[in-house]
Amino acid sequence: MFEVFDPAAGYIVSERCQLPHWFQPGAATFITFRTEDSIPKDVAQRWYAERHAWLMRVGITQQDPDWRTQFSALSVDQRREFHETFSSQFLDYLDRGCGRCVLKKPELARHVANALEHFDGHRYDLGDFVIMPNHVHLIVAFHCCTDLETQCYSWKKFSAGKINRDLGRKGRFWQEESFDHVIRSPEQFDAITRYITDNPKDLPRGEYLLSTK
Repeated sequence: MFEVFDPAAGYIVSERCQLPHWFQPGAATFITFRTEDSIPKDVAQRWYAERHAWLMRVGITQQDPDWRTQFSALSVDQRREFHETFSSQFLDYLDRGCGRCVLKKPELARHVANALEHFDGHRYDLGDFVIMPNHVHLIVAFHCCTDLETQCYSWKKFSAGKINRDLGRKGRFWQEESFDHVIRSPEQFDAITRYITDNPKDLPRGEYLLSTK
């Protein structure tokens, strides 16, 4: 049984690539990472610009060193609006199927699954995951000695090496930035689990890899 975020326990808030990242060892976390070509550059730039404008409207400037503290002080409804707006946009873009979508090949998707499953039960507890043609969704709870950013980098480095070898190519395969969201309630956990399961519903069988616990 996965635990959800406990605001009374210790947690870390950091910033990477203009995104706030909340991390708490043992808490279930929803993670998405995507192929380098999954979202056109102009779309990504517009998404960041709209996100920046939203923060400006509530009086937050990302250049301020304490902007994450200011964000945490917003009302629950404001923070929910922010995450629902920009998380939903991000996920919608991915589902449009941009890029080469090479992960629809089962042998390439299996490299990603192998990377995710390799340290399951040792560095983290892996929940449901789906490997879509151009992105990956998963639920995971990290053990206290495991760093989220380091582990995401490890998954991507291992799988990219295998995939690039099979494709006979070089260069970056995954987008550097990952999306992560610590799960805050049992209801949210159930909703995200359904989202992962339903994500490939419009794809032919064999063009995705779904693993459920």
